[in-house]
Amino acid sequence: MAVENADQIAGGAESALTPAEYIGHHLTFMKHSVSEGGFWTLNVDTLATSVILGVVVFGFLAWIVRGATAGVPGKRQAFVEVAIDFVNEQVKGIFDKSFSFVAPLALTVFVWVLLMNAMDFLPVDIISAGLKKLGFEHFRMVPTADVNATFALALSVWILMIGFAIKAKGLGGFIHELFFAPFGAPKLSINPISWILVPLAMTANFLFQMIEYISKPLSHSLRLFGNMYAGEIIFLLLWMLASTGPLGTFFGALFGTGWAIFHILIVALQAYIFMMLTIVYIAMAHEHH
Repeated sequence: MAVENADQIAGGAESALTPAEYIGHHLTFMKHSVSEGGFWTLNVDTLATSVILGVVVFGFLAWIVRGATAGVPGKRQAFVEVAIDFVNEQVKGIFDKSFSFVAPLALTVFVWVLLMNAMDFLPVDIISAGLKKLGFEHFRMVPTADVNATFALALSVWILMIGFAIKAKGLGGFIHELFFAPFGAPKLSINPISWILVPLAMTANFLFQMIEYISKPLSHSLRLFGNMYAGEIIFLLLWMLASTGPLGTFFGALFGTGWAIFHILIVALQAYIFMMLTIVYIAMAHEHH
């Protein structure tokens, strides 16, 4: 991220931005309402960036596959093979079933989320100024700093998890587990108390299952969103510090460089965590209680 014009932040002119306005400007999405009242609103910048990066991911992998050889691999093929082997090892360590679908899914999730996270390293002020000249007042570059994007990714994994659970256990087994796990239920008998305990146990099991099913996409999405959103805020605060004068510029550049280096770890780590949770949730869907 680059420093906004110091005059805009420090402010003396009528058009100057206060710190709150500066942060608010960069945290505002390019929205498009698709219904009256604004109930259905699309964050165009999040969608556009996500789709472009998705095309880049699949295009890059397709380019590698077309150039793959059975002999000595080139640098690009060797890099991808190392990445694929790494993901396969992670899947094998968690998922003891056939992983012909899970490993490619995990690799796609990792690379896509990694690229979306990496958008935080772009010079947002320079890009924002260029887009403003083209008529785009607001444009957020980091899709994973939008909770809608992270929740959509997590919800997709959640739907796959339920699909794998039904495939592994059957629809009857899946429904049975909803009402008879994790505590089980007492068997019906001639004792009238059992006729009371069975519905109570089934209700308790169902409620615990619902808590688990609801918490998974929430924790999956909010963990990624929280880290990337916090990183975006810290970058903006550091650039504001850099606009306060020579001393601020020095410390802003110093701390900004340090945070950028540290943020590389966060960007890769959050992509790795999202991938690992995807594998874990699908593996858990195959477990029988």
